[in-house]
Amino acid sequence: MARSSIFSPKLMLTSTSTKSLISFSSLLPSRPLQCKRDFTIAKVASMPYQPLNQEYMEEEFSGHGVTFEAIGESCVLKMEIENGSTANVVLPSGLITSYKAHMWHEGTLELLHTSVTETEEEEDAIIQGGISTPLSFVSDDGQDPWSPTSWSLHNVTGSPNDSIKIEMISNDSEGKIRLKHIVTLEQDMLSSELVVSNSKSSPLRLYGGVMGHLTVSSPDAIYALGLEGSNFFDKRPIDTEFVITPPRYGDQSQPGYGQVYGKMTLQALASTIGALNQSDEGVADTRRGINYESEDGEEGEEDDSYKQLTDEMCRIYTCAPRVFTILDRGKRNSMAVGRAGFEELYLMSPGSVHEFYSRYAYILVGQTAMLKPIIIAPGDEWRGGYYIHNPNL
Repeated sequence: MARSSIFSPKLMLTSTSTKSLISFSSLLPSRPLQCKRDFTIAKVASMPYQPLNQEYMEEEFSGHGVTFEAIGESCVLKMEIENGSTANVVLPSGLITSYKAHMWHEGTLELLHTSVTETEEEEDAIIQGGISTPLSFVSDDGQDPWSPTSWSLHNVTGSPNDSIKIEMISNDSEGKIRLKHIVTLEQDMLSSELVVSNSKSSPLRLYGGVMGHLTVSSPDAIYALGLEGSNFFDKRPIDTEFVITPPRYGDQSQPGYGQVYGKMTLQALASTIGALNQSDEGVADTRRGINYESEDGEEGEEDDSYKQLTDEMCRIYTCAPRVFTILDRGKRNSMAVGRAGFEELYLMSPGSVHEFYSRYAYILVGQTAMLKPIIIAPGDEWRGGYYIHNPNL
């Protein structure tokens, strides 16, 4: 089941005002990679993570506009601003599963796409989508690559009348890599920011990024504005446990491939939906870690300033604006997506052969370092971020 202005590793569920690190408007000019030298890193590897207990969370972090809800062995942190905007984060996975933005008509609209799939165990479910941070850190010191799989809530600041900021931390076993994930909810924006501290004696290479599933009516109704002139490589979709990818992506023999729902007859539409549902049935998604094609795909330059995302596509733009606009004509809604620190823009559409408002009614926008890693020198700190701005107040 999926949850979903022209108009939220797979997560298994069992039985005083602050501003974001970088304001959205400051993203408009292009800025170089941000690094800061000669700082002191606290060794927190031995710091025990607090238990995922609702009562403990409420006692330690309540107030500031956040509440907690226990779901099996996980805990959902809920943020809410006085204007009605809300965001949900699941611990310990750190997955952002929901961002409901306040709209001009005084209601709210969900901007993230999250899919909940039941498993054979009645009390279990798998959550995918939302905003995730598939990251991998590689160094030349002989240690195995490290990826964060568990996050601990470290701090909550702000107030519901302005903005709310939560800070999560994750560290490698040696305490040489300190990683912060800062999620900030403001009246018109949600940001997901990363701070990486390297206390190793060798440079650290960061691969991956921040991946966000944006809910849409259908990719056929979606337009990306402002990418004209951007260089790109066509790639296979990134393969991680939280990313949603149709099991028959790229299969030109699948029912309805190359067609658009709005241009099908009712009979063809019903036939296509039934065939797709049958082909998806029983497909076990066993994605782990970060996996993507390392070979360069077709290289090109975007020639459309009003690009419709009807067809299946997956591109990594190596030279693109730091802010661009997503327009959904089906929902008569728009949003601006921005980045900082990351040099690559990842854009994937599952295509329009799927049912409206279904598990595959989304587009995936990422701020990434896949083709070229980000290098963090010994003793350096790097910052990067992903921003969703709601202009529909």
